[in-house]
Amino acid sequence: MAKGYAVSMSSLFRRLVVPAAPAIQRDTVRLRLEESEIDVLRVRDPRARRLKLSVDERGVRLTLPPRASLVAGERFLQANRQWLVQQLAHYCRDELPAPVRLNQPGLLPLRGALLPLRWQPGRFAQVVVDTDGACVQLPPQAGEPALRRALREFYEAQMRADVGRWLPRYLPGLPRAPSRLRLKVMSSQWGSLAPDGSMALDLALVLGRPSAFEYVLVHELCHLLQANHSPAFWAEVETRFPDWRAERAYFRSQGRGLKSMLRQVLQPPSVATR
Repeated sequence: MAKGYAVSMSSLFRRLVVPAAPAIQRDTVRLRLEESEIDVLRVRDPRARRLKLSVDERGVRLTLPPRASLVAGERFLQANRQWLVQQLAHYCRDELPAPVRLNQPGLLPLRGALLPLRWQPGRFAQVVVDTDGACVQLPPQAGEPALRRALREFYEAQMRADVGRWLPRYLPGLPRAPSRLRLKVMSSQWGSLAPDGSMALDLALVLGRPSAFEYVLVHELCHLLQANHSPAFWAEVETRFPDWRAERAYFRSQGRGLKSMLRQVLQPPSVATR
């Protein structure tokens, strides 16, 4: 009893002395840029010390410190409109297909192609590829969450099929197979290999051309031999995948677009607020 009392008092003391970190607040605003409008993710971050505007494959983000007013944030956006135009052009966001919208015809990116998208009622949510493109089957009551889960599960299944087809070709000559495969959305990397041998691959890989995806798989497998990017590592890659330079160049030119397309497919169209 005394021991349990001491533990509970210690826990209470930590909660009193170390306050919980303030929550980060997020919402979305609309901004007019020349002939179009964009969504801007507005984030009030207790750790921020100044107003900050950033652009990446996920879109535009405005960070406000705790005491900055919304008016100050709006003025900051307006003052940097031309910079935003230039940055968004650099990310080629105008070349992306239209977002996937529930029960509306569209295009679904897969393996370097854009598949015509159609809809059918079904007993459960799933995506099926056939000679006519991609078909989303949804129960009548299914909404956005069910759609986005089905799309993610579809991409994961497609990726696992590709890895399962390629992996046996490269296992000879390796000390072991990866201990585990994780498929995830990665902000900048395309893959990684942990010290325990588990491999992570970016889900956006299945949207690009298959040879680029295969190169990333080979790249990570070679880290089982060389846990670095030394000349010896690249020699291992060269032996197994001689055209790796072309695929690396592909990611440098198309990578941001692939990551943007993935986020656009997996996230429902945002609703702007003021």
